[in-house]
Amino acid sequence: MKIIVLNQSNIVPDGLNNKMVYNFPNSVPFKNNYIAVSSITMFYSWFNISTALNNNTFSYTWGNSGLTYKITFPDGLYDIPSINAYFQYICIQNGTYLINGSQYAYYGEFVLNPTRYAVQFNSYEIPTALPTGYTAPSNFVGYPTLPSNLFITITSLFNLIIGFSTAFVSSQNLNNTYVPVPPYQSKDGLGTITYLSTQSPEVQPNANILIGISNIENNYAQPNSIIYSISPDVAVGQQIQDRPPQFMWNKLLDGTYNQLRVSFFGSDKAPIQIQDPNITLLLTIREGDELGIK
Repeated sequence: MKIIVLNQSNIVPDGLNNKMVYNFPNSVPFKNNYIAVSSITMFYSWFNISTALNNNTFSYTWGNSGLTYKITFPDGLYDIPSINAYFQYICIQNGTYLINGSQYAYYGEFVLNPTRYAVQFNSYEIPTALPTGYTAPSNFVGYPTLPSNLFITITSLFNLIIGFSTAFVSSQNLNNTYVPVPPYQSKDGLGTITYLSTQSPEVQPNANILIGISNIENNYAQPNSIIYSISPDVAVGQQIQDRPPQFMWNKLLDGTYNQLRVSFFGSDKAPIQIQDPNITLLLTIREGDELGIK
């Protein structure tokens, strides 16, 4: 049995941190040899919303004012509260909010609904004049001419993050006339409309990382280099430590090699960008005779 250790020094320096190369001291002949992942340590550091994933935008409209704002998320790792926090940060930048004492009043929000395993969007009616006890910010854009709600338009792929349908648009609720469609929508007497996501939110589209190794004979995998998968069981930014309880052996193609290449793929089998290059991967190589394989 032979152990190969790959670490940060083996990462291909292209900024993606998704490829590792192990160079043997000399060319090594392999015949009837099998390889398996024995352990991997890395940090949960791949983004779920980014330009590369094309899932980083949506827009909102300030009632019937005709003012529409596009929101573009900076590349990052977001949960639903941080998505909502960035949305409301943009509302501040655009002057689409009011101030109630020491608190800001926003007219749209994303919240978790754990009971329904859903994301909930709440849309509030925007006043047509300053309510009692409120003040307007210095950059306030003005009031809608008619009672109406802040409404959102969800783009493709971002919709998967929050579990809404493609091209979902919430209601303007002009003059509070919108009739909600149960069971995923409801409205109260103040014109507040609640929308529930209609499919399971896929907050992390790459919930699993696939590991591929060159020079293996795995005709049933696509791509045929895949030999292992890891799934983060820690919080964002924390260290993942994965040790399979039983090795899953894959045959190395017979031949003479001077290196092995390791690649990391997302759940969609496309190369994935990993932010933290602090990765340690242990591979075990055994001869078929040791495994009882002739």
